Amino acid sequence: MKLYYLPASCSLSPHIVINELALDVELIRVDHTTHKTEAGLDFHDINPHGYVPLLELDNGDRLREGPAIVQYLADLKPEVGLAAPAGTMERYRLQEMLGFLSTEIHKGFIPLLYARLAGNYVETARPKLEKRFQWIDAHLADRPFLMGDHFTVADAYLFALTGWGQAAWLKSYYKAGIHFDELHNLEAWYARMRQRDAVRKSIEEEGLAF
Repeated sequence: MKLYYLPASCSLSPHIVINELALDVELIRVDHTTHKTEAGLDFHDINPHGYVPLLELDNGDRLREGPAIVQYLADLKPEVGLAAPAGTMERYRLQEMLGFLSTEIHKGFIPLLYARLAGNYVETARPKLEKRFQWIDAHLADRPFLMGDHFTVADAYLFALTGWGQAAWLKSYYKAGIHFDELHNLEAWYARMRQRDAVRKSIEEEGLAF
């Protein structure tokens, strides 16, 4: 398999999952300005949407959306428990959380990451995103991880997104200026995540730093 990624982007999520599962996956970096791979290929020829992550399977099939990719990876080793079994209420709760992260957190960052283009809309988008993070903070009040007492693919996704909030946590191309100083449950969760071997390995492999 191959994972096409851009350092510090949302593709950090499946990257972490790959390392959690110790999967043999080739990492292919995409340049964020030229949209070319390390081999000089035009990434748009691989993914017409032009964005990462993209997972290419050994049979040539391709998955292009992060929530689908991390669930596919988790199901390769269901015994690890990164995703509840298909058809269970726990799996639907996981999909619910991944949907929330994708639409409310991930997309909520876009106006802040492109503030010059977004203009005055930033002042509408910022408080909405802050409220979503406040909800996550409250959700983490009685649990160590998003889905309960163990790490799942949802935690990998949230970690990638939370890094965009303030550059002091993760030096990256993304600096959205969202701060979490009052969200103590989220801060504690982030500190736990930073200590995970798979997270640290992924950060190092992408050439990033805390």
